[in-house]
Amino acid sequence: MSELNNHSLRITKQRQIILDELCSVTSHPTADVLYQMVRKRLPKISLGTVYRNLEIMSECGIIQKLDIGGTQKRFDGSAHVHYHVRCNQCGRVDDLDLPPDFNVEKAAGKLTSFKILRHRLEFTGTCPECQS
Repeated sequence: MSELNNHSLRITKQRQIILDELCSVTSHPTADVLYQMVRKRLPKISLGTVYRNLEIMSECGIIQKLDIGGTQKRFDGSAHVHYHVRCNQCGRVDDLDLPPDFNVEKAAGKLTSFKILRHRLEFTGTCPECQS
């Protein structure tokens, strides 16, 4: 429960279970998939409650909301800055163990009048399963 405490976010049983389930996988699930996972522990939880809590936790910086390929957002239990790679065929999303390049933010700041806050970088390709 410490992750929620660290962000001054009220800890609820539902919120903690949603976070626990999200952090238990590396698959970057959609809210719908996470809802099915959470329902095994909280059968009466609503999809709206899952969506609402994911939005709150992403706004607080506890988790990441990934706005990448496809119509549904995906969620990442790891809030630290890191890159992702997405399969163009099946939609699989993996973390990419590549250090973030913060120099690109400095360069972007010099080329625009924007105050650059952060950047996102997504790689696309074909996962090993789809290559077979």
